[in-house]
Amino acid sequence: MTSRKIEYWVIPPKADGEFVAHMEVVLDTYATPYDCRYPVLNMDEQPIQLLKETRVPIPATKDHPQRVDYEYERAGTASIFMFCEPLAGWRQVRVREHRTKVDWAVEMGELLRGRYAAAEKVILVCDNLNTHTIGAFYEAFDPVTARALVRRLEFRHTPKHGSWLNIAENELSAMTRQCVHGRRFATIEALREETVAWHEYVNDKQRGVEWQFRIDDARTKLNSLYPKIKI
Repeated sequence: MTSRKIEYWVIPPKADGEFVAHMEVVLDTYATPYDCRYPVLNMDEQPIQLLKETRVPIPATKDHPQRVDYEYERAGTASIFMFCEPLAGWRQVRVREHRTKVDWAVEMGELLRGRYAAAEKVILVCDNLNTHTIGAFYEAFDPVTARALVRRLEFRHTPKHGSWLNIAENELSAMTRQCVHGRRFATIEALREETVAWHEYVNDKQRGVEWQFRIDDARTKLNSLYPKIKI
């Protein structure tokens, strides 16, 4: 019997006008120079399993690393929200119990009324998840507040199967590798403390993002995604 290897990829559709249209909108957005009146904000999210130790870990010494028992106890779940402003070299990680429409709208509302209070409009790059809608604001706030927030928000959705176009996904992946992977968090408070420490450290380094993949690159390297015009 031969062993078979499977590699999992996000495979885009072939010759899909909707895919390339949304892709070019996002790429055009990334090519726009920084403007504090119209900041470009990316967001992504992921669930995480909370795990509680059943035995007290043995601290590390000079002779051996920390020893953690294989056994653990499930302690519920949490959701990590990643927000980043690539051209400003800024990111923020928020941890909530759930990832509902209201959770998302509350987080966005805090940013619009806090960090981006002086902005005329925030350009938001995110996926087309059913929780990322203008209607979510009306489930979280009174109509007057909701309308005021919605007026200052403009969506730029990544295409389906095109999550790689979202810079926040890259930031979320980096945070997971550097801060969460291989560790057990028993409570939301513990997870929140560590992820906040991560984004504060990275922000202090002022690590920006230089997105180099442009529309011309897409039309050349991803030519198979573009519909063939038949006259």
